[in-house]
Amino acid sequence: MAGPDPTPFPLDHLALRGEASAPALVADGQSFSYAELNEQVGRIAAALLKAGLAPGDRIASWMGKTRLACLLPLAAARAGLVHVPINPVLRRAQAVHILADSGARLLIVNQARLETLDGLADAKAIALEDWRDGDEALPASSHDPGTLAALFYTSGSTGLPKGVMLTHANLWLGAISVAHYLGLGPGDRTLCVLPLAFDYGQSQLLATWAAGGCSIAFDYLLPRDVVRAVGRHDVTVLAGVPPLWHQLAEADWSGGEGASLRTLTNSGGHLPLALVRKLRSLFPKARVHLMYGLTEAFRSTSLDPALVDLHPDSVGTAVPFAEVMIVRDDGSEAAPAEEGELVHAGPLVAQGYWQDAERTAERFKPAPGFSAYGGTAVWSGDTVVMA
Repeated sequence: MAGPDPTPFPLDHLALRGEASAPALVADGQSFSYAELNEQVGRIAAALLKAGLAPGDRIASWMGKTRLACLLPLAAARAGLVHVPINPVLRRAQAVHILADSGARLLIVNQARLETLDGLADAKAIALEDWRDGDEALPASSHDPGTLAALFYTSGSTGLPKGVMLTHANLWLGAISVAHYLGLGPGDRTLCVLPLAFDYGQSQLLATWAAGGCSIAFDYLLPRDVVRAVGRHDVTVLAGVPPLWHQLAEADWSGGEGASLRTLTNSGGHLPLALVRKLRSLFPKARVHLMYGLTEAFRSTSLDPALVDLHPDSVGTAVPFAEVMIVRDDGSEAAPAEEGELVHAGPLVAQGYWQDAERTAERFKPAPGFSAYGGTAVWSGDTVVMA
């Protein structure tokens, strides 16, 4: 299979990838074609600029998977803004930190969450219920793919969350990469159950659109809700993390709801081989892709589904546009079976941490001398061995 096109484009051009009449998004109980997707992205972008925002300003969103939440990554990009998605499960204090740290000029948030906020410094807030798209649509942009498009805030397990800076090119090439190695196509229907505030979650949308497929926005309370949605929408692609896969493996699929599934992906932790085999037995037509990555380098590796049984603990091989290396303490390349630090290079590597030069310098360093891509690399701190 030939490799994907390495040319980056402005992120909002993902709205142009599918056939105009083909389904692109299911959200808020409605289905939207690619023509409607592109039109609404343009109208939302126009409304953002009418709200007084200027290129480079940060626009934050704090809500579930509404139509607006799904389209803001592309609309903000079209308007030349920087999107800052906030996980809807975060508490008020965490959201306030992200708003202050990012310097967001505008927050779009549902009314219930808005009522928990007392003053937003320089940020203006618009309730989701009061949002109106623009009367006219901005056309597809011609922004430099190297400009900033989004800030993804990490979980903050070692302190306050850090804003990872991602360009149009980072996000575009990430979407193209995932669509390519998963073999996604126009006929795919992805059930987007993961939070859109994480790169893995937003990738559900972007990679599906890169392939010309349909993204189905879905918030759930119980595993049974996911089972029903898979059956109702004839879902072909489902992304999850280990806790969700454990729950779904124990759910009742006896009604044949999973018959349409053909691609399952996991990231965010190791999936035991026994669980992989259980998923295979439940969904015999599906290929299970075990993946590894970190927000600072997007997606780095994926294990070929055919190799899971032979190498159940492997993180796989580099995905398109990613270079992964195992590096000794002295900066040289580790030999096979020798431990070393996993280092990531290539155009998927983020631009550092927002307004935090010190922590950026700790993680983002020059690539090892033997790197094919060179430039800045992410030094993960993870110890691995090449089998």
